[in-house]
Amino acid sequence: MSDFEKIKILYHSDKIDKLTYIDGKSDWIDLRAAERYELKKGDFTLINLGISMRLPEGYEAHIAPRSSTFKKWGLIQTNGVGVVDFSYNTSEDVYMMPVYATRDTVIEINDRVCQFRIMKNQPRIEFEEVDKLEGVARGGFGSTGKA
Repeated sequence: MSDFEKIKILYHSDKIDKLTYIDGKSDWIDLRAAERYELKKGDFTLINLGISMRLPEGYEAHIAPRSSTFKKWGLIQTNGVGVVDFSYNTSEDVYMMPVYATRDTVIEINDRVCQFRIMKNQPRIEFEEVDKLEGVARGGFGSTGKA
């Protein structure tokens, strides 16, 4: 028995590096631009990440910008964090990163623009409606509890 989960992946480009962990730093995996993009300030585009994957049922991929993405290119991922469920799993289901450019910028083929990790779906939950929740208030939204 292997200590690894196997996930089928299709690379749509031979110009991007294969997926690998950054050893010793994180369990997230970098994703790369499969095409070159020249964006003007205010442009929106979907960056083609050059892969399709078949995730196991009951799992999803979470895609987020790298910490350097805004600094290097002035890009904001427009959906904050992308969630790709296991049903997005055919050769035509190419992973993309929706971005908004805050300045003129160029993304080259193979630039590491975002990262992902595979997560197990949350368990099924049932909501119980109540009239009041007891406890000590923290001080409101955005508060650490300090005045």
